[in-house]
Amino acid sequence: MRNSSQHLQGSLTTLNNIVPKVRERKRSRVIISFLYAVILTLGLTAPARAQITDGGGPLPGTKTAKSPHPFDLTVKRLEKAIEDNKMGLVAQASASRGAAARGVKIPGNVVLMVFRNDYAVRMLAASVPAGIEAPIRIYLTEGIDGATTVTWRTPSAVFAPYKNSELDAIARELDPIFEKFIRDAIAR
Repeated sequence: MRNSSQHLQGSLTTLNNIVPKVRERKRSRVIISFLYAVILTLGLTAPARAQITDGGGPLPGTKTAKSPHPFDLTVKRLEKAIEDNKMGLVAQASASRGAAARGVKIPGNVVLMVFRNDYAVRMLAASVPAGIEAPIRIYLTEGIDGATTVTWRTPSAVFAPYKNSELDAIARELDPIFEKFIRDAIAR
């Protein structure tokens, strides 16, 4: 009887040591599951940062970004973002609109030409020959799959061949402005 009692006592002691560990594991699993759920929820609801990549063309400083929006909506959003960021939409050209006017359907295609007069005056004061570079072009294309791509050359890349420190300073001001309005336009 004594052996049974000692054995029972030992089993209870072992059980008392195991139960808190099991509870702790369950609590840890619950906490980990909760954290996974929070991370997943934040990942799905947080605004996605637009992906901008280098190398979208044969010239240095060419950048591309995929838009999550259909072509026409991306164009409208970009026009608004240009205005919201205090830049000017100087002109636009569209092969797809021209083709549509002739009854021909091709994927969406538009070039938006963007600049602002105060930058133009400073640019021309720094270099009259650089005037051919303004306005800076932004090219939107619609793929056969319906995906919209935005392509542009950074102002720094556009003005780099002139090797002019005043133009370089203007371009450094313009680079983040162009990137911001493009990010604004393609944000979810």
